This record gives sequence, C-alpha cells and structure tokens, in this order.
Amino acid sequence: MHHREIWLAKLFNDYLPGVGNFFLKLAGMHTEPRPWAGFIVMQLLVALILILLFAFLRPRLSMDRPGKLQHIFEIIYDFVRGQADDAIGHDGAQYLPYFGTLFIFILFCNLIGIIPGFESPTMIPSVTAGCALATFCYYNIAGVKAQGILKYLAHFAGPVWWLAWLLLPIELVSHMARPLSLSVRLYANMYAGEQVTLVFITLTYFGVPALFMGLHVFVSLLQAYIFVLLTMMYVSGAVSHEH
Repeated sequence: MHHREIWLAKLFNDYLPGVGNFFLKLAGMHTEPRPWAGFIVMQLLVALILILLFAFLRPRLSMDRPGKLQHIFEIIYDFVRGQADDAIGHDGAQYLPYFGTLFIFILFCNLIGIIPGFESPTMIPSVTAGCALATFCYYNIAGVKAQGILKYLAHFAGPVWWLAWLLLPIELVSHMARPLSLSVRLYANMYAGEQVTLVFITLTYFGVPALFMGLHVFVSLLQAYIFVLLTMMYVSGAVSHEH
C-alpha cells in the first residue's frame, strides 16, 4: 500500500538518511535512499511527546495543589487501575506499568492524526502488529513467572488429561490468533476512521468536519481501551492459578 510522504518524514529523509539506513542494517535489511517511513517518524514523535510531557509533569506533582494535567493523568491511572483490578484481581497492580504505558502510547498514536500534517501510526498494520506481539510476549512471560513454566504449559492441555490431544491444538491456534486479532482490529478501525474524517473534511465546511473529528477522538479512545482491556484479559488467563 502506497502512503504519501508527510512533511516530517520528508525532513528525516532529506537530512537523516544515514541514521535510518544504520538501523536498517542493524535489522539485516537493505538500505534505502529514503529510509524513514511516515509511521516510524510518527511513533518517534509520540515517544518524544510522552517523554517531554512526563518530564514536565513529574516535578510538578503535588498532593495539596494538583494541576489540571495531573488531574487528567490521575483519571487515566484510576481508570486503568480499576479495569486491571476487575480483570485480574488484587494482583493487577503489578501489571499496571505495562497496561498504562500501552494505553497512553496507543491513545496518543490514535489522536495525533487529528493534527493537520500528521497521521496516526496505528493506521499502519505493522505498528498495530508490533503492539500485539508485545502483548503476546508479555502475557506469556507473565504466565510463566506466575505459575512456573511446566504448570503454565500444562494449562494448554486442558483440565482433563485424556482430552489433551483435542484441546492442545485448539489452545495453540487460539493463542496464535490473538496477535492477529488485536492488530487487525486496531488497524482496521483507525484506518477507516482516518479515511472517513479526511473525506468529510475535503467535502464539507463550516463546522461539519468538527463532528467527524469528534467521532475520531471517540474511536481513538475506544480502540485504545479495547486493546488494553483484551490485554488485561489475556494476562488474567495466563496468571490465574484456577485457570
């Protein structure tokens, strides 16, 4: 699929092609004359924004006089913490750093496409696949740490040993399909939302595009929530001893 080169990617390709090709070589890939794809540049921008945002917020944290920005992130924290407790139980707090980081990163990646001249990196399949693979690795590692490798692997065979021959391939297929399901759901919704917003911005004027930009914000929030909620459910299934 061909994507136009956004202005920020053009700057990177004009002035930093050597850096991009250095990382391509590290990954064992062929060098390119213009190695910086738009979605890579946008992810770097989101990461930089989050680093600067939290660097600005941290020294200003206060229990007595919290600012508006602190209130916003406290709401996000309470929301993610509550969802983790509901999905996993009292042990959900230990997985909160990953859940919170994933939610905020995906949310910012979704929302940045609203800014003119930028695009949402989550409307590119490789970005959502990366997030999905990170979740796949995370919940399996969490399951091994919580139960031990033998007990964790044993749950793939099911509770009844004589049905293991049937349940094992079903469980394996189910787990292997999770990254695909996560990545396609997020990518498809963000890509569709982006295209609808762009179409109506070019066809209509005088406030009507703002309605679809509001819809884009809602979809961005919803898809970040669904992605993290499913991540919580996968972690819950992996670490639950009863499971």
